[in-house]
Amino acid sequence: MDPQARIGSLPPEGAAPVLGAARQAGELLDERSLGKLRWRCRRGLLENDLFIERYFRDHAATITNRQAEALMALMDLPDHDLLDLLLARCEPCDGLDRPEVHQVLALLRRVRPSDD
Repeated sequence: MDPQARIGSLPPEGAAPVLGAARQAGELLDERSLGKLRWRCRRGLLENDLFIERYFRDHAATITNRQAEALMALMDLPDHDLLDLLLARCEPCDGLDRPEVHQVLALLRRVRPSDD
């Protein structure tokens, strides 16, 4: 795949957000919304799940509504397109080329040193 490739996705017309749109963008997610987000982020490809589970393990307590909406936009992608983004084979474009999506993607891609 071309390393300069870009992936973008706009939500389907009439798609209902999982998180309430009336919430403040910088406000932290409450436990119920976090649970819904975790459920929505379940994927069919193990490699994606590994990235996502690490993200929740490391950042669940600090996820904002804006970050949750960005993560939801990433979850609208097909599994293989999402994996290409997570592995930095390509970068977001079009509807995904937003600062909050880039921020969440950077956190998803971040590799922590092992705890050994």
